[in-house]
Amino acid sequence: MFSDYLSLGLDHILDTNGYDHILFIATLCAFYVPSQWKKILILVTAFTIGHSLTLALSALEMVNISPTLIETLIPITIILTGLFNILAFRKSASGQENIYLNYLIALGFGLIHGLGFSNYFKAILGTEESIIQPLLAFNIGVEIGQVVIVAIVMTMAFVLINILKAHKKYWTIPMSIFGIVVATYLLIR
Repeated sequence: MFSDYLSLGLDHILDTNGYDHILFIATLCAFYVPSQWKKILILVTAFTIGHSLTLALSALEMVNISPTLIETLIPITIILTGLFNILAFRKSASGQENIYLNYLIALGFGLIHGLGFSNYFKAILGTEESIIQPLLAFNIGVEIGQVVIVAIVMTMAFVLINILKAHKKYWTIPMSIFGIVVATYLLIR
């Protein structure tokens, strides 16, 4: 059973039909370069903690928010993350970086994205007596999937910044704008 839920979490996160999550993780990582991999993994883990919490609360029927509202909020989180990256890039050029604020934002946005998973998760839970093991396995699968996405995105950053010797702004700003544009399309469609 554990491996089934682990696989479901992994498949759910890497499913290109649900590319909004992939887009969010890519946009979240756009501010960073491969040498900052520890910060990135902590950031993605903060996001996972947020969506794990809302998945659990939703599965226990303690939280129930309109799927329509959540489907509106998810692209907004991507747009805000892209905008935050661009604004934070300007501040970081002056030596100011508030990594703890980034973690808090990732955690908060994880709460929203977790609600996006909640109906799917409740459907796969079926008649399970306990949600603890399925929730743990599913979230480990999600975290593994996110690490795969981070590895792909950071490989792209490595090629651009370390091999092609492009300045970080040619990574952060275009990736953030891409996230904003695609999320805006998701919002208005």
